[in-house]
Amino acid sequence: MPNSFRVLVVSALLCLLLFDGAARATELPQSVTRVLAQRKIPLEALSVMVQAVDEDTPRLALNIDVPRNPASTEKLITTWVALDIFGPTHTWPTRIYALGPLRDGVLEGDLLIKGFGDPYLVLEDFWKMLGELRRLGVRDIKGRLLIDDSHFATDETDPTAFDGQAFRLYNTLPSALMVNFQSVEFVIDPDAARGRVDISTVPDLPNLEITNNIKLVPGECRGNAPQIGMVQAGPTTPDHLVFSGTMPFSCRHFRIARSVMTPESYAYGTFKTLWRQWGGTLEGGVERARVPPGKPPLLTWHSRHLSEILPPLNKWSNNLMTRMLLYSIGESRYPPPVTRLQGRDALREHLAKRGLDTSTLVVDNGSGLSRDSRVTARFMLSLLQLAWSEPTMPEFVASLSIVGRDGTTRRRFRNGEETGRMHLKTGSLEKVSAVTGYVHTPGGRTFMVSMMLNYRGANWGIGTEIQNALLAWTYRLE
Repeated sequence: MPNSFRVLVVSALLCLLLFDGAARATELPQSVTRVLAQRKIPLEALSVMVQAVDEDTPRLALNIDVPRNPASTEKLITTWVALDIFGPTHTWPTRIYALGPLRDGVLEGDLLIKGFGDPYLVLEDFWKMLGELRRLGVRDIKGRLLIDDSHFATDETDPTAFDGQAFRLYNTLPSALMVNFQSVEFVIDPDAARGRVDISTVPDLPNLEITNNIKLVPGECRGNAPQIGMVQAGPTTPDHLVFSGTMPFSCRHFRIARSVMTPESYAYGTFKTLWRQWGGTLEGGVERARVPPGKPPLLTWHSRHLSEILPPLNKWSNNLMTRMLLYSIGESRYPPPVTRLQGRDALREHLAKRGLDTSTLVVDNGSGLSRDSRVTARFMLSLLQLAWSEPTMPEFVASLSIVGRDGTTRRRFRNGEETGRMHLKTGSLEKVSAVTGYVHTPGGRTFMVSMMLNYRGANWGIGTEIQNALLAWTYRLE
């Protein structure tokens, strides 16, 4: 056989093998195609990519270069960039300034708190910070509480912009000083003896006014949500809420968490409550202000490490924390006050610097709570592979939901052999269902998975069906 002919034969065989491998890579598992057929979902609406962390070619690839809305799986991009830029031990300061003389525990003037974007200043940490302030000798504050949130130049002012639900926690807008996610838990209890419905809040906020028009009625308590409504008393009174509706005698402890008030008003209310617990007093009200030039802080409080902040963010898909991270990413390249656009630019720039193709990437606020975000399955797998190769891999993977154990996938594969063997980030919006993460097989292999479905009804359980079928199939790969 002539050498030239042998070369042609070998080349043809190689092409055939490559074509066959590509064909196998795009052939969906029967368990997935069965769901697609039952739900009448076209293949064009789905992107899937599955690849082992130690392999160069995918085991499964379908529409991997089609930009799609990733919903909350976009948080993986923002959190990984933050981790790569800042490192796992990064902290955010919060500084407190005494604007007046301090004598014998009495501050004759205002107290100012300046935030620098701590995304996890929860009540426990705020309480500890005020305890440190008390130990510095401050007890009675004769002036006001001033809030400096000028570190971020936030352009997001309408919490109804996404879906009209202004009080939902997922719609809370970022601020450089954000206490406890601005979250209020309303505890609503019927008091049959007094013929009324009581409303209390956690935390207690002395500057939050509640008008309670809920009527107590006879009947059974059905479902988890009594017919109760909540609105602001007026467009200029965010600290005054009006409750209305009915509640049966038989209901008990109905709880609902909502984001209310303004960031500075919420900070003031929690400050007064917690400061009282430390034996302190505050006479004045609250205003926004700036730190006087050259003024040294009385106290600098440092947040938890980034590695401690990422798990509650990714496991439970906290939009506000991610949106604040995007501003902090902007600070890595631009001087404050930092804008959301600068955060997006810095994020894209860093991804490109690390060798990732961002040509089709569209990031809005970094959290995935957007109709405009776009990403490809190929990009998500490239990000996962890069993250797996970095020294910060343990912190990144540990931030993801453990299937059957915690976070957004805690109810999946429960009591099955897959329990505890997947680290995942899920995403769900109207017409969007997505999952991205790592699957650890019984044979000791780790596979990267990314799936995005953009189709009507995707978030009505259909997407979860497809995800579970794909994940179960991946778990059994060798």
